[in-house]
Amino acid sequence: MLDLKTVVGNLEDVKRRLGRRGGGLDLEPLAKLAQERRALNVEVEALRQKQSAANQRVRELAKDPEAMGKLRGELRQLSDEAKSKEGRLEEVEKGLEAELLRLPNLPHESVPDGKDASENVVVRTVGEPPKFSFQPKEHSDLGEALGILDFERAVKLAGARFAVYRGAGARLERALVNFMLDLHTSRGYLEVLPPFMVNRASYVGTGQFPKFEQDVFAVEGHDLFLISTAEVPVTNLHRDEILEGSKLPLRYVAYTPCFRSEAGSYGKDTRGLIRQHQFQKVELVKFARPEGSYEEHEALTRDAEEVLKRLGLPYRVVLLCAGDMGFGAAKCYDLEVWLPGQNAYREISSCSNFEDFQARRAKIRFRDSPGEKPRLVHTLNGSGLAVGRTVVAILENFQREDGTVDVPEPLWPYMGGLRRLEPIPK
Repeated sequence: MLDLKTVVGNLEDVKRRLGRRGGGLDLEPLAKLAQERRALNVEVEALRQKQSAANQRVRELAKDPEAMGKLRGELRQLSDEAKSKEGRLEEVEKGLEAELLRLPNLPHESVPDGKDASENVVVRTVGEPPKFSFQPKEHSDLGEALGILDFERAVKLAGARFAVYRGAGARLERALVNFMLDLHTSRGYLEVLPPFMVNRASYVGTGQFPKFEQDVFAVEGHDLFLISTAEVPVTNLHRDEILEGSKLPLRYVAYTPCFRSEAGSYGKDTRGLIRQHQFQKVELVKFARPEGSYEEHEALTRDAEEVLKRLGLPYRVVLLCAGDMGFGAAKCYDLEVWLPGQNAYREISSCSNFEDFQARRAKIRFRDSPGEKPRLVHTLNGSGLAVGRTVVAILENFQREDGTVDVPEPLWPYMGGLRRLEPIPK
């Protein structure tokens, strides 16, 4: 959430920066409500002063019944007027909050202009796409032929956009989770295993609610929602807390399943593992001091890249333009892995710096010493990595002409020494 004083005090600059995201965001309703709130605060304070003065006169006129009766009538009138103004002030406060909650974050000045993904900037490309002497297959065809992915039975169980992993496929998914967790914890991240359901306040705190509520699965009869990413519970670990500045940055890594309704994405990636209602992810989350958050952003991106490097998967780092960034991000890098079956790079991680956008919503602050005024932290997160999409990349990049798939060497210990995926009975 943006700071109200910043928005109202720098209205034209905020309009300009939000305009870089594309689309017309009307700030006039917010500006009018802020103006009304200022006026109401002045009026309410004036009424309270009149009430205080009248109450003092009541004590002075205790022995004059006629004057007392008149003064009590004046007090009732002041009280009614104050209640009316305070009621309107409460409505205005709610309106201001609603207006602020609908506004996306301001793009950092280093974010390039652009309206969509076609104007993103490739920062670096790592590794060479493999060359095949045969036509490479897509992961869904490979997985079904090997018997390690079963989409037909998943439809029977839950409908479209689900998968059943079998045999070495299930073990590969599990191996990747453990490999990623071991790697990130060795690099200074604290592993946490959070709940897979959260309350509404948690989703509001990270910026997904109210704008993206239609993308989330609700638990009927409870104020709980299945998580769309570990970012939500892990960021909210410190909601309504004041952290010790000397302990920043805090670095967390979490494995969770993720659940997304994929509203509005029908027709996109309907086959395979790319866009599922349920998938697994290893997430990196940081809480940083404002002055060091962009250094932490670069480091977080490198930590996510390390998974791809160790697995030998070719990828590129892309700086998203203002028009393609997520709602809450001030700056975002996407890691895109090469998929031979699609002859394209596809996103496997988004690494974002939210600055104080989430922290203001979730009230996450820090102070360096007792008595010091608390400041908002900066929050960051990124996938380290999306596990299902990593399976996709392994199947497509390490496939052989006979339909088998080589297992990357770092995963051998996690696969019980298995070095190649071969067909299993269906």
